[in-house]
Amino acid sequence: MKFVIKKNKDNSVAVMRHLGYHPHRQGASFVRRLTLNDFPRLHAYLKDIGDDWEMSLHLDQKGACYAGSRAHSGDYDGEVLDAEKERIIYFLNK
Repeated sequence: MKFVIKKNKDNSVAVMRHLGYHPHRQGASFVRRLTLNDFPRLHAYLKDIGDDWEMSLHLDQKGACYAGSRAHSGDYDGEVLDAEKERIIYFLNK
């Protein structure tokens, strides 16, 4: 799922931390756990597009199945992602 959010005075790491996300893999993306386990988790990427950021969001159901592989079971639409998108937009518009 992709959508656009407005930039504010904070940098991307600060904004994502306020949203409950933490940097993942040297800051290239951000994750937010949904349980105490590593999975499932929300996984977000931000792309700078001028005055906005494009957020690419998906739900990681589980980790990679094969050693050395980055492929995983992920959902790119659905109720969980719709609710998270609304939560993010609501929080950023406060």
